[in-house]
Amino acid sequence: MARDTSDTTPLTTRAELIAWFAAGEKPRDSFAIGTEHEKIPFYRETREPVPYAGERGIRALLEGLARETGWEPIVDSGNIIGLAGREGGAISIEPGGQFELSGAPLPDVHATVRELSEHLAATARAADPLGIGFLDLGMSPKWTREETPVMPKSRYRIMAGYMPKVGTLGLDMMLRTATVQVNVDFCSEADMARKMRASLALQPVATALFANSPFTDGRPNGFLSRRSEIWRDTDADRTGMLPRAFEPGFGYEAYVDWLLDMPMYFVKRGDTYHDVSGASFRDLMAGRLPALPGEFATVSDWANHVSTAFPEVRLKRFLEMRGSDVGDPAMIAAQAAFWTGLLYDGTALDAALDLAKGWGAAEREAVRATVPRLGLATPVAGRSIGAVAAEALSIARAGLQARARRDACGRDETIHLQPLEAIVAAGRSRAEDRLADYEGPWRHSVEPAFSDCVF
Repeated sequence: MARDTSDTTPLTTRAELIAWFAAGEKPRDSFAIGTEHEKIPFYRETREPVPYAGERGIRALLEGLARETGWEPIVDSGNIIGLAGREGGAISIEPGGQFELSGAPLPDVHATVRELSEHLAATARAADPLGIGFLDLGMSPKWTREETPVMPKSRYRIMAGYMPKVGTLGLDMMLRTATVQVNVDFCSEADMARKMRASLALQPVATALFANSPFTDGRPNGFLSRRSEIWRDTDADRTGMLPRAFEPGFGYEAYVDWLLDMPMYFVKRGDTYHDVSGASFRDLMAGRLPALPGEFATVSDWANHVSTAFPEVRLKRFLEMRGSDVGDPAMIAAQAAFWTGLLYDGTALDAALDLAKGWGAAEREAVRATVPRLGLATPVAGRSIGAVAAEALSIARAGLQARARRDACGRDETIHLQPLEAIVAAGRSRAEDRLADYEGPWRHSVEPAFSDCVF
């Protein structure tokens, strides 16, 4: 998240929390695509992680990128921690220095590709003089948790103190993983619920297709998507496959109730983050929060609380796909094309729902638990996730063809599915290709990743 919300309008009723989500509804002809991706910085010469401070640190990188783009610095306790761009885009830093572009809402995948290209070019102009490169892997392949620098963001200090109380791998998630996310719109509560169910059920398909984090601490870690596995032991109160989304009548109200049951991390007042980790948002609404007696909930508090939920698909004022490892630029574009094709055409959405309609809660959980290790070979309903992925890609292709959004060369958005179609045809993810490199030309070393797996 690039910038915490600042809106002091009081919230006093559950109905207002529900209305906050409903305010995200858009007409179908205004649907946009937002793409976010993280990339892990390193010093090209030494292959060491990049700290925040220093002449060649993350702060210097942000300052250089601000000069390149003209974007406004975001400051936390005197430290520049991000950049706010025009038309909704932003740059932020994750806890371990992962450098994130939160893309603006854009009309099609072609526009996403242009935005990504411009961002990478500007970032290179800022990073190259500092000797900084960026890995396109879903987890840092070499450095231990202790070797990874920690960024000076107030909310991260609170999260880092709380995470070990609720899981064993939360700090790994914060410090060492990198993802790509796609944000999609909805026109009504019913539309949101249908998209939530389809995308949650098929999120493990995306995890398998985009698996790209097979190394940890300098060696294979036994998974194709270690990033995905880490999320399974981070914080059960705020992660997972959100079973209630598949219950009859699911909508904004049910999601609000889930969030009200989810412990808080912090309350921000002015520039100060108050640690209220484990406390109840209900108590804040009632003015009974033990750490801040007499303080009542605001729109800012609710928006910030919503941003600390991490299910495989997150509802904000849009739906956020969260199941995939980051990859190279073509894979980032493919992620946007995959979900746009599945969710933005009515016929495609119907087909996507049908693809997983026979899966019960136990089956969905079993797939989620297995896919980080087995990827496309994961069994589901008597077939493999790879076979499901082939069907999902066919549906996405048809959905993109129906949209008929063309670039300057007259090509529709299906061109961006090509990397995924190659993966399905070969039955091998990028993680499996990298593991083959490790056993072969890399000679059992991850050092070549710092030249072969970079933006």
